[in-house]
Amino acid sequence: MGTILVISTLPDRDHAEKMAHFLIEQQLAACVNILPSVTSVYRWQGKVESADETILLIKTTMARYPDLEAAIKDQHPYELPEIIAVPVSSGLSAYLEWVATETSIKTN
Repeated sequence: MGTILVISTLPDRDHAEKMAHFLIEQQLAACVNILPSVTSVYRWQGKVESADETILLIKTTMARYPDLEAAIKDQHPYELPEIIAVPVSSGLSAYLEWVATETSIKTN
């Protein structure tokens, strides 16, 4: 099933909270951590830019990643959102099982 950590940034806490709630409600993530403001420095369209952003740490599975990526792209205010998936090589087995359970599609 493969647990992954997906990292994304949003322009502010309000956008981050809305995204986090949406991902949890859609069972695309088991848990989303919202980290306080960071300053990002990057090159965009040939110019060096900087912006205060809020980081999301999203716990999910590889099986849910395609739908998670599509949802972030659809809901994100940026033209090109940061979406980076990092494989989780190990962790507390009970926690990793919980992530898998919470992101599995439930049927009635």
